[in-house]
Amino acid sequence: MAVTDVIKNLDARTLTVTASFDAPVARVWDLYADPRKLERWWGPPTHPATVTEHALEAGGRVRYYMTSPEGERYHGLWHVTAVDPQHLIEAVDHFADEDGEVNADLPASAMRLVFTQESDRTIVTSVTTFASSADLQQVLDMGMEEGLRGAMGQMDALLTE
Repeated sequence: MAVTDVIKNLDARTLTVTASFDAPVARVWDLYADPRKLERWWGPPTHPATVTEHALEAGGRVRYYMTSPEGERYHGLWHVTAVDPQHLIEAVDHFADEDGEVNADLPASAMRLVFTQESDRTIVTSVTTFASSADLQQVLDMGMEEGLRGAMGQMDALLTE
């Protein structure tokens, strides 16, 4: 399984996920940089993603929705703040409405993904910071940890293609 560690720190308002992949950074990076590949793993296995906009660059946006087995759509939006290809992605991660715009009723977070080559493996460290510990607890109660584990667990299969 890709996820090797999950640290929930309510005091710091952070969720840190570390994943390890048996592939070079360029291949792992491509799973984020290519919208057709991103939608093959982003979201839990039972909720496949559809990427509708993908501008992975500072000032860009990534819009998507995940579809439940019952056909319900759950929208998300990244406002990308920084990108250093094959090293870093920073974005403000929002829940979104059906038009792909920010849903202010649900908590936003600052997401920082760091890609590191360690020998023949790539380590992805994701630190997500919330405005409050209550916001972090809300998304944990919604199943964010399990969703991330399931989503990132799909990456290994794509890296072997």
